[in-house]
Amino acid sequence: MTTRIAKFDIGQVVKHRIYPFRGVIFDVDPTFANTEEWWRSIPAEIRPSKDQPFYHLYAENADSQYIAYVSEQNLLPDESGEPVRHPQVSEAFERTPDGRYRFRGKPLAS
Repeated sequence: MTTRIAKFDIGQVVKHRIYPFRGVIFDVDPTFANTEEWWRSIPAEIRPSKDQPFYHLYAENADSQYIAYVSEQNLLPDESGEPVRHPQVSEAFERTPDGRYRFRGKPLAS
């Protein structure tokens, strides 16, 4: 099996490549780690391969906030600079001067 390095980091703000939502990454699985039922519920024409990193996001769209599980191929960096409104973001993260997020209590890298 080939080891892949995750393209995105914990605390990074990303957006979905197809659907209108964005969020803060709070965990990463090196490969797919959800149920087969969940994976098959994705339309076949856009169903991602399982052998790539999958990201857990505190996500938001225009109407709501929720937890999302997204394949690396379907994420892009969010360059908007806008804060993420999801209520759990402020519980787990602090916003840094550059607009990223870091876990609360973790020292800034020098």
